[in-house]
Amino acid sequence: MAKWMVAAKKADFNKIANDYGITPVLARIIRNRDLTEDEDIRKFLKGNLQDLHSPFLLKDMDKATDLILDKINNQSAIRVIGDYDVDGICSTYILVHGLSLLGAKVDRVIPHRMKDGYGLNDNLIEEAASEGIDTIVTCDNGIAAASQIALASKLGMTVVVTDHHEVPYEDTEDGRRYIVPQAAAVIDPKQEDCKYPFSSICGAVVAMKLILALCEKIGKSSKETDAIRDGLLPFAALATVCDVMELRDENRIIVKYGLQMMGHTTNKGLKALMQANGIEEKEITPYHAGFIIGPCLNATGRLDTATRALSLFEAEKWNEAVVIAADLKNLNDSRKKMTEDGVKLAIQKVEESELKDDRVLVVFLPDCHESLAGIIAGKVREKFGKPAFVLTKGEEGIKGSGRSIEAYSMYEEMTGCKEFFTKYGGHPMAAGLSIADEEQLKKFRIAINQRCTLTEADFEEVVHIDVPMPLSYVKKEFIKELSLLEPFGVGNKKPLFAQKDVKLLSGKVMGKNKNVGKYVIADETGYTYEMIYFGDMEKWHDFLTEKFGKEKVTSLYSGVKENKPMSFNMAYYPDINYFAGRESVQMVMQYYC
Repeated sequence: MAKWMVAAKKADFNKIANDYGITPVLARIIRNRDLTEDEDIRKFLKGNLQDLHSPFLLKDMDKATDLILDKINNQSAIRVIGDYDVDGICSTYILVHGLSLLGAKVDRVIPHRMKDGYGLNDNLIEEAASEGIDTIVTCDNGIAAASQIALASKLGMTVVVTDHHEVPYEDTEDGRRYIVPQAAAVIDPKQEDCKYPFSSICGAVVAMKLILALCEKIGKSSKETDAIRDGLLPFAALATVCDVMELRDENRIIVKYGLQMMGHTTNKGLKALMQANGIEEKEITPYHAGFIIGPCLNATGRLDTATRALSLFEAEKWNEAVVIAADLKNLNDSRKKMTEDGVKLAIQKVEESELKDDRVLVVFLPDCHESLAGIIAGKVREKFGKPAFVLTKGEEGIKGSGRSIEAYSMYEEMTGCKEFFTKYGGHPMAAGLSIADEEQLKKFRIAINQRCTLTEADFEEVVHIDVPMPLSYVKKEFIKELSLLEPFGVGNKKPLFAQKDVKLLSGKVMGKNKNVGKYVIADETGYTYEMIYFGDMEKWHDFLTEKFGKEKVTSLYSGVKENKPMSFNMAYYPDINYFAGRESVQMVMQYYC
């Protein structure tokens, strides 16, 4: 059972409410987001594109723009090398499109997941040299490619790195030593000596910053620069959501405005992909970006080649864009079925073996498509609440991905046993790895668990309640005020409210898969409300049956009025249900006890 904790951060909520024209409840929610300074609150509530940080605050931005402008003026051949996930595809598009607008002679390569693996490799460098490429610009990769960049320099090429991943390091007797590649310029906000005020931006945002810095250096007017920025923002926003960046600081502004602009994009490929998924006319939300559009792009890098997704964004003819968009959607539908099968097998392997006792799960699925390992690892983590690695047989050795929990820095823990990997990289919450053989894999599983210092408390789910709030407080005006907190996502979750002793009066199970519950509930005054639940219906019914008995649960759905209805505690988010032209308030149950 999860532990419920009510936020108790102090502030003058009435003053914040008066200063910003909001309710004290909203003021309290904002304080729970650790926003205390006036400027931070203003930016959170009313931030706009003028509040984005200057690209020149990024280390080496001056150096990189001078160098690239010189290459543009000399018409030197520039090659952008990206990555095969959404961030890599979007950052590649941003750089190629932006550099082309500025007159560069530029092409692009996205590594093939199966043949090339992640990021730069010697083959890509040698291929570029043989084709007369003068300059390589990386995006969403490069920070961990010191040897490949050294090879490029040896072959006479200039390399500019744009990345956002953690800088590799080694621990020595003199302390931690960071290994920064010896490129002509390295733009990565994670560098120790980078003064950029917000380091949690994705690769596509770093790429966009480079293009905007070039616009400024080249002397483009603010109107021209704003037009270029607005064309790139949808791709920066899409990548920010899909790469699971925290929606704080400028990420919040980029996603808010970028998704608005996505709904009116002139990019034929993006428009066709939205149309193929039936969301063209809708207001685009982080859900659409992260769970509908993003997976279609990711599917190409997983089951085909990510160059196909990039070609979608580059399509100049509508008919071409429609065909590629349909292909991407069909490919994603195939991926879903393969993923479902892989998740079932992974869960079965854990439950039916000694793996279930490990604090860090290392699951080997030799026949799984290697590109699905990350998605399956995420589902395994959700199921067991533990850090999870899923590995499979690749073309060369064993490859896989990991997904973590908040209390466990995956990249750091992997660095502590890096002798088992032929290649690895990532973030605190996610990582990729390659291992030579099954023997090394067994040793890695033992070592990563021996290193693990997670306690039982670390595995316990904590439900953070923003405000214990009576249902009677919820009005349409308050729900509309909550939209000031959007966009919601990682780092800015929907606020959570709680009410004790909620009474269940009646209910029905809905949905094709019978996975939605709709109820009439009542508070302590007897006033009734609509409630909906999209969670695990089986667990919900088990909870009710254990607490009140099977007969009561059957009665709940029969329409028979109970003299003593079941009562429980609920954590919820209020919403407005739009149906048949009518608006009604409904409580969306998130947790119960």
